[in-house]
Amino acid sequence: MKPTRILVADDEASIRRVLETRLRLVGHAVATAENGAKALELFSSFKPDLVVLDVMMPALDGFAVTEQIRAQSEVPIILLTALSDVADRITGLQLGADDYMVKPFSPKELEARIRSVLRRSDTSSHPDATQLWPAGILRIGDLSIDFNRRQAFKGVTRVRLTGMEFNMLELLVRRAGVAIPRLEILEEVWGYRPERAHDSRVVDVHVSRLRSKLEDNPEQPELILTARGTGYLFVRQQVALGEAA
Repeated sequence: MKPTRILVADDEASIRRVLETRLRLVGHAVATAENGAKALELFSSFKPDLVVLDVMMPALDGFAVTEQIRAQSEVPIILLTALSDVADRITGLQLGADDYMVKPFSPKELEARIRSVLRRSDTSSHPDATQLWPAGILRIGDLSIDFNRRQAFKGVTRVRLTGMEFNMLELLVRRAGVAIPRLEILEEVWGYRPERAHDSRVVDVHVSRLRSKLEDNPEQPELILTARGTGYLFVRQQVALGEAA
C-alpha cells in the first residue's frame, strides 16, 4: 500500500523538522514548504493526501493557500494558527479548511487529528448506504446524494463537498428528524472531544458551508435546520427510508 502523502507548510524550520520526522516515523511520505508560494508549487507536484498549513506565512498566508487549493481540490486541510482571535480561525474554516489547531500544539495531538481526518476520508470505512436507499442514493427535489460514491448533485451539476462536509451530511441524513448536539457532531465527524467551548464553532461553520452548497436559500434553510440550544437536524419528512425520496 502506498504511503499517505502529507504536505506540511510552516515558516518555522523547527516545526517543519519535528513534524517531518514524526510523520515519516509512522509511515507517511512528507514534503515541506517554508512559505505559501512554495506550498502551492509542491501541492501541484507532490499531490498530497492531506495538507497541514500554518496561517501566518510569508509570500502567501495559509488563508490564501487554502482558498487556492479549494478551487481545485477537496483534499483535507488542517490549519495551524497562533492567532488568538476566534474569528480569524473561523475565517480559515469558511475558506474550506477541515480543522485547525492553535499554536503551541502537541505534535502527538496533531498526529491524532491527522489520523482522524484520514480515517474519515477513507470511503471504505463508511457503512453501506444501500441498506437505507436503493443504489445508495437519496433524492430530495433536485438534490441527489450518492452515499456510495460520496457525491452530491443539484440537477446534473455536482456539488463539490470536502470529505468532512460529506461526513457531516451523512450523519445528519442517517439520523434525520433527530436534533444532534454540536459536541456530538464534533466527536462523530472529527473524532475528538472539544477542549474549549468555542471548538464547536467548527461545526457551525461547516453547517453554514453545507447550507450554502445544498440549500436553495441558505438564509432560510429547508433541509438542515437549527435546533435551538442543541445543534442541528436534517428534516425527517423529506426522507423516505428504504425508497427514493
